[in-house]
Amino acid sequence: MGVDSAVFASPAKIPIMLEQYVKKILTSRVYDVAVETPLQPARQLSERLGNQVLLKREDLQPVFSFKIRGAYNKLAQLSAEELARGVVTASAGNHAQGLALAARELGIKATIVMPRTTPELKVQGVRARGGKVVLHGDAFPEALAHSLKLVEEKGYVYVHPYDDPDVIAGQGTVAMEILSQHQGPLDAIFVPVGGGGLIAGVAAYIKYLRPETRVIGVEPDDSNCLQQALAAGERVVLPQVGLFADGVAVAQIGEHTFDICKDHVDEVITVSTDELCAAIKDIYDDTRSITEPAGALAVAGIKKYVERDGVTNQVLVGIDSGANINFDRLRHVAERSELGEKREAIIAVTIPEQPGSFKAFCAAIGRRQITEFNYRYHQNGSAHIFVGVQTHPENDPREALVEGLREKGFPVHDLTENELAKLHIRHMVGGHAAGVSDEMVLRFEFPERPGALFNFLNNLGGRWNISMFHYRNHGAADGRVVAGLQVPAEERHLLPAALDKIGYRYWDETDNPAYQLFLG
Repeated sequence: MGVDSAVFASPAKIPIMLEQYVKKILTSRVYDVAVETPLQPARQLSERLGNQVLLKREDLQPVFSFKIRGAYNKLAQLSAEELARGVVTASAGNHAQGLALAARELGIKATIVMPRTTPELKVQGVRARGGKVVLHGDAFPEALAHSLKLVEEKGYVYVHPYDDPDVIAGQGTVAMEILSQHQGPLDAIFVPVGGGGLIAGVAAYIKYLRPETRVIGVEPDDSNCLQQALAAGERVVLPQVGLFADGVAVAQIGEHTFDICKDHVDEVITVSTDELCAAIKDIYDDTRSITEPAGALAVAGIKKYVERDGVTNQVLVGIDSGANINFDRLRHVAERSELGEKREAIIAVTIPEQPGSFKAFCAAIGRRQITEFNYRYHQNGSAHIFVGVQTHPENDPREALVEGLREKGFPVHDLTENELAKLHIRHMVGGHAAGVSDEMVLRFEFPERPGALFNFLNNLGGRWNISMFHYRNHGAADGRVVAGLQVPAEERHLLPAALDKIGYRYWDETDNPAYQLFLG
């Protein structure tokens, strides 16, 4: 591995913390098991964005994730006495597989505590690499608490997924490889962020050697613990985190990682689920590989950065951090990718229930391709149409479609950003219920595991009648439900406390136009 000579240039100008981390990165023992992954040009994406986009293919590691680097480096620093005691960690997946493989290579015992909601692919991955799996709790905090209890009871050495200097140094070898593989100018590196181990290691190395190169973190907009910490000037705890990108579903940035990030990360960009799905498709189009949602964060961030700032002819590196995705999640990814690329609009249109109105609507759509079409007669002499229409962000944006329909006299609701419509209503059109009174509509997310849906229904259907219910398995760690409850007006003040007792994330969708038009 080549070393940039700038490592030794004017160290007096560099914070001492970075110098220490760079030394740890340069001496990290990751290559006993990790491989130097390619820095691959994304030719189609580069042409579309007008910049040179390079993908650091950490999905090609033996465990399909960069996590093997930090896990192995940490174990390689342990004493013989510590190795003999065995190691333990809590992880929902990629760190678990990395630690299991690292422990097997070094001939030591590894116990991995995983939430019961962990996708089976990752559980099997740990067992296949020799790790002992303990399934405990519904979410990471419960698994973490149990792993720390095992430290006390069994004397195991705890290996943190990200908040450890040796783990950070191991992850920092990604940046060492990038600078070795690309000798020319490098404008920005985009890094997925969960607990911060990868971005801390990258920032330490890059800002020591190439301080002019921007280090940009990318987080899901519902799991942005680093962005909020940077804004507050201190580590904050998110009250809840989104689960779609489960590899980065972390409520608080690490202490060691934040010490580096607060001074050496230039900015953090957040992206939506739809933008992540579009990025997974972009990576597939260029590499024919399928990335997990967390692994696609960097590409989603690059696209948003280019669109926001209008940069051209820059060299932008995105770290493709992992490929551990359940196959059955791909249907959801494919469904949402066109929305993330702004190539599909979802709209609700009301038309008169009379001869010729259908034809007039089709004429108003013009030659645009219809991707989805649902029709339902309404009792007031009109009909509601739920329709997906292919658009183009530049040549035919959805705003032009919506405005064109309104100009022709059609009442239109743009539902493209409406989560209730995208997750549920599109699968339920045609369900107006006669005689249902006092209905409230609520959307839920709950930990997905065997028996979870039954338990959820058990908890929900106590005091008030369930008047509507839709659930769809997305092959993810979270289950998604929309439910109607008949709650008399005089009892509605009791509902929040009852829902809080269930303990799941929820949204009141009673006034959502998608519900009002098609189901209310």
